Amino acid sequence: MTLGTRLTTAAAITVAVLVPFALLAIMVTGDWRPLHELDATITAALHDWALRHPGWVIATKWWTNVFDPNPLRLAALGLVVWLLRRKHRAAAVWAVVTVASGGILGALLKLLVERHRPDFLEPVARAAGYSFPSGHALNAALVSGVFVLVLLPVVRHRWLLWTGAATVTVLTGVSRIIIGVHWTSDVVAGWLLAVAVIAATTMAFTHRGFLPVAEHGVDPSLSVYSKA
Repeated sequence: MTLGTRLTTAAAITVAVLVPFALLAIMVTGDWRPLHELDATITAALHDWALRHPGWVIATKWWTNVFDPNPLRLAALGLVVWLLRRKHRAAAVWAVVTVASGGILGALLKLLVERHRPDFLEPVARAAGYSFPSGHALNAALVSGVFVLVLLPVVRHRWLLWTGAATVTVLTGVSRIIIGVHWTSDVVAGWLLAVAVIAATTMAFTHRGFLPVAEHGVDPSLSVYSKA
Protein backbone atom coordinates (compact mmCIF):
# COMPACT_ATOMS: atom_id res chain seq x y z
CA MET A 1 0.00 0.00 0.00
CA THR A 2 1.46 3.37 -1.08
CA LEU A 3 1.80 6.33 1.26
CA GLY A 4 -0.96 8.18 -0.57
CA THR A 5 -3.33 5.24 -0.31
CA ARG A 6 -2.52 4.78 3.39
CA LEU A 7 -3.17 8.39 4.20
CA THR A 8 -6.37 8.44 2.13
CA THR A 9 -7.65 5.32 3.87
CA ALA A 10 -6.66 6.70 7.26
CA ALA A 11 -8.54 9.90 6.51
CA ALA A 12 -11.63 7.99 5.36
CA ILE A 13 -11.73 5.78 8.45
CA THR A 14 -11.09 8.69 10.77
CA VAL A 15 -13.81 10.80 9.16
CA ALA A 16 -16.25 7.87 9.28
CA VAL A 17 -15.76 7.64 13.05
CA LEU A 18 -15.55 11.38 13.63
CA VAL A 19 -18.89 12.05 11.92
CA PRO A 20 -20.98 10.53 14.75
CA PHE A 21 -18.64 12.16 17.27
CA ALA A 22 -19.11 15.54 15.60
CA LEU A 23 -22.87 15.06 15.54
CA LEU A 24 -22.83 14.29 19.26
CA ALA A 25 -20.74 17.38 19.94
CA ILE A 26 -23.12 19.55 17.92
CA MET A 27 -26.15 18.15 19.74
CA VAL A 28 -24.46 18.69 23.11
CA THR A 29 -23.33 22.26 22.41
CA GLY A 30 -26.73 23.05 20.88
CA ASP A 31 -28.52 21.53 23.89
CA TRP A 32 -30.61 19.31 21.60
CA ARG A 33 -33.61 18.39 23.71
CA PRO A 34 -34.03 14.70 22.69
CA LEU A 35 -30.38 13.96 23.55
CA HIS A 36 -30.64 15.87 26.80
CA GLU A 37 -33.77 13.98 27.78
CA LEU A 38 -32.21 10.62 26.90
CA ASP A 39 -29.09 11.45 28.90
CA ALA A 40 -31.17 12.62 31.85
CA THR A 41 -33.38 9.52 31.80
CA ILE A 42 -30.46 7.06 31.77
CA THR A 43 -28.51 9.02 34.37
CA ALA A 44 -31.50 9.31 36.71
CA ALA A 45 -32.27 5.59 36.42
CA LEU A 46 -28.68 4.56 37.15
CA HIS A 47 -28.42 7.06 39.99
CA ASP A 48 -31.54 5.62 41.62
CA TRP A 49 -30.07 2.14 41.22
CA ALA A 50 -26.79 3.30 42.77
CA LEU A 51 -28.58 4.76 45.80
CA ARG A 52 -30.30 1.41 46.39
CA HIS A 53 -27.10 -0.63 45.97
CA PRO A 54 -24.28 0.99 47.99
CA GLY A 55 -22.18 -2.18 47.81
CA TRP A 56 -22.12 -2.03 44.03
CA VAL A 57 -21.25 1.67 44.23
CA ILE A 58 -18.14 0.80 46.24
CA ALA A 59 -17.15 -1.78 43.62
CA THR A 60 -17.84 0.69 40.82
CA LYS A 61 -15.72 3.39 42.48
CA TRP A 62 -12.92 0.87 42.92
CA TRP A 63 -13.09 0.00 39.23
CA THR A 64 -13.17 3.60 38.05
CA ASN A 65 -10.18 4.45 40.28
CA VAL A 66 -8.11 1.49 39.11
CA PHE A 67 -8.79 2.39 35.47
CA ASP A 68 -8.34 6.11 35.95
CA PRO A 69 -6.45 7.79 33.05
CA ASN A 70 -3.22 8.11 35.05
CA PRO A 71 -2.86 4.39 35.94
CA LEU A 72 -3.75 3.58 32.35
CA ARG A 73 -1.01 5.88 31.09
CA LEU A 74 1.46 4.23 33.45
CA ALA A 75 0.46 0.86 32.02
CA ALA A 76 0.99 2.22 28.51
CA LEU A 77 4.40 3.54 29.58
CA GLY A 78 5.31 0.07 30.80
CA LEU A 79 4.34 -1.31 27.40
CA VAL A 80 6.49 1.31 25.68
CA VAL A 81 9.50 0.39 27.84
CA TRP A 82 8.95 -3.28 26.98
CA LEU A 83 8.89 -2.42 23.27
CA LEU A 84 12.04 -0.28 23.49
CA ARG A 85 13.93 -3.03 25.33
CA ARG A 86 13.15 -5.30 22.39
CA LYS A 87 14.25 -2.60 19.93
CA HIS A 88 10.78 -2.05 18.45
CA ARG A 89 11.10 1.71 18.38
CA ALA A 90 8.42 2.36 15.72
CA ALA A 91 5.76 0.50 17.70
CA ALA A 92 6.83 2.31 20.87
CA VAL A 93 6.58 5.71 19.16
CA TRP A 94 3.15 4.77 17.78
CA ALA A 95 1.92 3.85 21.25
CA VAL A 96 3.19 7.13 22.74
CA VAL A 97 1.71 9.26 19.95
CA THR A 98 -1.65 7.46 20.13
CA VAL A 99 -2.11 7.78 23.88
CA ALA A 100 -0.71 11.33 24.07
CA SER A 101 -2.64 12.74 21.11
CA GLY A 102 -5.90 11.19 22.30
CA GLY A 103 -5.43 12.56 25.79
CA ILE A 104 -4.60 16.05 24.53
CA LEU A 105 -7.58 16.08 22.17
CA GLY A 106 -9.90 15.00 24.97
CA ALA A 107 -8.65 17.74 27.30
CA LEU A 108 -8.96 20.43 24.62
CA LEU A 109 -12.49 19.33 23.72
CA LYS A 110 -13.56 19.53 27.35
CA LEU A 111 -12.46 23.17 27.41
CA LEU A 112 -14.14 23.93 24.08
CA VAL A 113 -17.50 22.31 24.84
CA GLU A 114 -17.66 23.28 28.53
CA ARG A 115 -20.41 20.81 29.36
CA HIS A 116 -21.29 20.56 33.02
CA ARG A 117 -21.49 17.24 34.81
CA PRO A 118 -24.71 15.77 36.24
CA ASP A 119 -25.79 17.32 39.52
CA PHE A 120 -27.73 15.39 42.18
CA LEU A 121 -29.15 16.23 45.58
CA GLU A 122 -27.64 12.98 46.88
CA PRO A 123 -24.48 12.39 44.82
CA VAL A 124 -22.61 9.13 45.28
CA ALA A 125 -19.42 10.64 43.80
CA ARG A 126 -18.03 13.93 42.54
CA ALA A 127 -15.54 14.84 39.82
CA ALA A 128 -13.88 18.11 38.86
CA GLY A 129 -13.77 19.69 35.44
CA TYR A 130 -16.03 19.57 32.43
CA SER A 131 -17.86 16.52 31.18
CA PHE A 132 -17.63 16.09 27.38
CA PRO A 133 -16.02 13.79 26.36
CA SER A 134 -15.40 11.37 29.22
CA GLY A 135 -11.67 11.18 29.89
CA HIS A 136 -12.04 7.80 31.57
CA ALA A 137 -13.92 6.33 28.59
CA LEU A 138 -11.49 7.89 26.10
CA ASN A 139 -8.32 6.72 27.83
CA ALA A 140 -9.66 3.25 28.62
CA ALA A 141 -10.46 2.73 24.94
CA LEU A 142 -7.16 4.28 23.80
CA VAL A 143 -4.92 2.23 26.08
CA SER A 144 -6.91 -0.97 25.56
CA GLY A 145 -6.64 -0.49 21.80
CA VAL A 146 -2.89 0.12 22.04
CA PHE A 147 -2.37 -3.03 24.10
CA VAL A 148 -4.43 -5.10 21.67
CA LEU A 149 -2.66 -3.91 18.52
CA VAL A 150 0.78 -4.32 20.10
CA LEU A 151 0.21 -7.72 21.71
CA LEU A 152 -1.73 -9.43 18.89
CA PRO A 153 1.44 -11.09 17.51
CA VAL A 154 2.44 -12.25 21.00
CA VAL A 155 -0.67 -13.87 22.44
CA ARG A 156 -1.95 -17.26 21.33
CA HIS A 157 -5.63 -16.83 22.24
CA ARG A 158 -6.42 -13.48 20.67
CA TRP A 159 -10.08 -13.59 21.64
CA LEU A 160 -8.99 -13.25 25.28
CA LEU A 161 -7.07 -10.09 24.39
CA TRP A 162 -10.03 -8.56 22.55
CA THR A 163 -12.45 -9.60 25.31
CA GLY A 164 -10.26 -8.09 28.02
CA ALA A 165 -9.91 -4.83 26.11
CA ALA A 166 -13.66 -4.62 25.47
CA THR A 167 -14.41 -5.36 29.13
CA VAL A 168 -12.09 -2.63 30.41
CA THR A 169 -13.41 -0.14 27.86
CA VAL A 170 -17.11 -0.79 28.43
CA LEU A 171 -17.07 -1.17 32.21
CA THR A 172 -14.89 1.89 32.72
CA GLY A 173 -17.23 4.03 30.66
CA VAL A 174 -20.38 2.65 32.27
CA SER A 175 -18.90 3.08 35.75
CA ARG A 176 -18.73 6.83 35.16
CA ILE A 177 -22.45 6.95 34.42
CA ILE A 178 -23.36 4.76 37.38
CA ILE A 179 -21.60 7.00 39.90
CA GLY A 180 -23.19 10.04 38.29
CA VAL A 181 -20.18 12.01 37.07
CA HIS A 182 -20.86 11.69 33.32
CA TRP A 183 -23.75 11.67 30.90
CA THR A 184 -24.11 8.68 28.58
CA SER A 185 -23.27 10.80 25.53
CA ASP A 186 -20.00 11.84 27.22
CA VAL A 187 -18.96 8.21 27.44
CA VAL A 188 -20.01 7.33 23.89
CA ALA A 189 -18.12 10.38 22.62
CA GLY A 190 -15.00 9.23 24.47
CA TRP A 191 -15.19 5.82 22.84
CA LEU A 192 -15.72 7.28 19.36
CA LEU A 193 -12.83 9.71 19.72
CA ALA A 194 -10.53 6.89 20.85
CA VAL A 195 -11.40 4.77 17.80
CA ALA A 196 -10.78 7.74 15.51
CA VAL A 197 -7.37 8.46 17.04
CA ILE A 198 -6.29 4.81 16.92
CA ALA A 199 -7.40 4.49 13.29
CA ALA A 200 -5.58 7.65 12.27
CA THR A 201 -2.28 6.90 14.02
CA THR A 202 -2.30 3.24 12.98
CA MET A 203 -2.71 4.03 9.30
CA ALA A 204 -0.16 6.83 9.49
CA PHE A 205 2.54 4.75 11.22
CA THR A 206 2.22 1.44 9.39
CA HIS A 207 2.72 0.38 5.79
CA ARG A 208 -0.35 -1.85 5.75
CA GLY A 209 -4.10 -1.45 5.63
CA PHE A 210 -6.15 -1.08 8.79
CA LEU A 211 -7.72 -4.55 8.60
CA PRO A 212 -4.35 -6.36 8.36
CA VAL A 213 -3.16 -4.33 11.36
CA ALA A 214 -6.28 -5.29 13.31
CA GLU A 215 -5.54 -8.93 12.50
CA HIS A 216 -1.76 -9.09 12.94
CA GLY A 217 -0.90 -6.03 15.07
CA VAL A 218 1.14 -2.90 14.44
CA ASP A 219 4.38 -4.91 14.46
CA PRO A 220 3.97 -8.58 13.45
CA SER A 221 7.70 -9.19 14.03
CA LEU A 222 7.03 -9.05 17.76
CA SER A 223 6.08 -12.72 17.55
CA VAL A 224 9.74 -13.49 16.97
CA TYR A 225 10.61 -11.98 20.35
CA SER A 226 7.62 -13.26 22.32
CA LYS A 227 9.69 -16.25 23.50
CA ALA A 228 12.59 -14.08 24.65
